[in-house]
Amino acid sequence: MSAAVGPAADAPFDLAEGRVVVVGGGLATARICAVLRRKKFRGALTVLGAEDLPPYDRPPLSKEVLAGLRDDSALPFDVEKLDVDLRLGTRATALDTASRTVTTTAGPVEYDRLALATGAEPLTLPGEGQQLTLRTLEDSLRLRAALVPGARVVVIGASWIGAEVTTVARANGCQVTCVEYGAEPLAGALGAEVGAATRGWWDGVDLRTSTAVASVEPDGVHLESGAVLPADVVVTGIGVRPRVSWLASSEVETDRGVLTDTRCRTNVHGVVALGDVAQRWSSRTGTHRVLEHWDEASTAATAAAMSLLSWDEGPMHDPVPYFWSDQLGRKLQYVGAHGPEDAVTVDRHPDGSLARARWSRDGLLTAWLGVGAAKDLVAARTAVGGPLADLG
Repeated sequence: MSAAVGPAADAPFDLAEGRVVVVGGGLATARICAVLRRKKFRGALTVLGAEDLPPYDRPPLSKEVLAGLRDDSALPFDVEKLDVDLRLGTRATALDTASRTVTTTAGPVEYDRLALATGAEPLTLPGEGQQLTLRTLEDSLRLRAALVPGARVVVIGASWIGAEVTTVARANGCQVTCVEYGAEPLAGALGAEVGAATRGWWDGVDLRTSTAVASVEPDGVHLESGAVLPADVVVTGIGVRPRVSWLASSEVETDRGVLTDTRCRTNVHGVVALGDVAQRWSSRTGTHRVLEHWDEASTAATAAAMSLLSWDEGPMHDPVPYFWSDQLGRKLQYVGAHGPEDAVTVDRHPDGSLARARWSRDGLLTAWLGVGAAKDLVAARTAVGGPLADLG
């Protein structure tokens, strides 16, 4: 990141009269609004949400909501108590940091301090066929309605989200085929050796690894081999990209996401970013990382809010990353951040399936994954960054 641009770093911010605008409508938005009010910010607080719903939680969308156990995932967000000017259905389209103005589909909005929490959007594949993704409540409800008994479902990507969708589809009596480009399920996230230990979990699913998709067409999923997989439902779960395109003409520096330091500050004074859109610097890895996890969106809010209120003072945010997934009858929990060159040790159950995995570099633990091992999580999280032997 380059030096901050915009108003002088020592420009005072009026806690009673200042204007804070938050762009986004998810967990990060709900959390930062709450922290700002808790830290005695009494000025104008405006939230610009692209959807027509107040901030809601996303993990339940692929779990309880998709399974029909609940119909929404609203977050605690009391507009009156927080004194928020909540503008729903208002999408940000451009940012002028010189005039401190956000251009939106409903007109310009001026700010003194700005929080970017626009999240991420799912990637899709070429083709004219319908591809369902799972990112919004509307997505989840639409997919839920399609997962009827006997439906031919093709899931593209044996990823975290692909496995969670497969779990519900199988429970609903669908015929599921999962197409994965990598050599093993979850190989993109965990590596082939760990992914191989999860292959047995996919019993009852037509799992096709090392298989590339050319396009999704009205008659089904076209593979690069020339084969066509007929489908009533196609779910694409090949990843997401942070929503940064609307910042292209601004001075805010982006890479894959919005580049920030460990206090969530961008290169533009008075502008912070948090949640899935942020590519935060981590002293643990010496890199900027996009951490698309619930825990990151929730816990970054304090540092981001304090940076808005006092740009040159406040706490750093660089925790050990944490992520969980409920899939194929198992609960996976992951802490840390491993790289492709890290050594990995895989522990298996007697049936050969994955029990735990540990990644290390130069003898130091970089990440840990447990399957149904919640009792070991705290010790593992504490051990990350220390000698591998300390984990036991």
